[in-house]
Amino acid sequence: MASQRDVRTRISAVKNIQKITRAMEMVAAARLRRAEQRIEALRPYADAIRRMTRQASEAAGDLPTLPILSEHPSIQRVGLLVVAGDRGLAGAFNSNAVRAGVGAGREHLGQGREVVYFASGRRPASSLSFRGLPVSQSFIGFSDRPAYADARAIAERLMTAYVDGEVDQVEVFYNGYISPLSQVIRRETLLPLQRATVLDESVGAASEQESAARRGAVEYEPAPEEILKRLVPDYVEISIFRALLESTASEHGARMTAMRNASENASSLIEDLTLQMNRARQAEITQEIMEVVAGAEGLG
Repeated sequence: MASQRDVRTRISAVKNIQKITRAMEMVAAARLRRAEQRIEALRPYADAIRRMTRQASEAAGDLPTLPILSEHPSIQRVGLLVVAGDRGLAGAFNSNAVRAGVGAGREHLGQGREVVYFASGRRPASSLSFRGLPVSQSFIGFSDRPAYADARAIAERLMTAYVDGEVDQVEVFYNGYISPLSQVIRRETLLPLQRATVLDESVGAASEQESAARRGAVEYEPAPEEILKRLVPDYVEISIFRALLESTASEHGARMTAMRNASENASSLIEDLTLQMNRARQAEITQEIMEVVAGAEGLG
């Protein structure tokens, strides 16, 4: 059995760790609230951009032959953007996004396609490299508070890769924020626009007659094709920015939950160690009493 001094030292160490986890929980909670506010402010604009892109593509019919709008003859190489965090101590937040991206990469490899990885965050970049999966480019240093400029930089790299023929399809994986206790992995196709998730959202949402009526009720100036030329880059940028914000809120929520669980586990461990220390103290007292009694009997 460990001595009282050893147990007391362990209790002191666990209490110090508990102070750190509680402080990290409070910091994550404060940052989470700000991240939620940013998501709430962005979602209406992001939904409007996606809706306008979908409606303009329906009105245009055959998309213009611009490089960013043209679909490649076949899908030989797929670019996968994995969005996660720069730091750990957030439970399974980072590993879930990496696992989803790697799983999708295996699917594409099984279909005879090459896979090119992009990473947003130090954790996915290091995890992919550790697995022996080369990362074409990583974007780091802003997972706690991403700016629109960060999303634009990522979007420009992905659009350039698509236009230059480096990839034939672009997908993004990130933790979608639902609540501090719940995050869900989302997989979205950004490019080409013909396969984009934004167009899949309209499937089953309206009948052909309703779609035709909507197209007839809207007059485009300039033409839908010209509008698409301007909308598609904005659509890619805002989709990535939304993914960054959702991932940030998910990271703070996951870290807050993980640190709360760590604090609760520390409390349970302190109780167990305190009980162990009391038992050790009781054993020492009993041993001393027995020694005193034995000594008294020896003198008698």
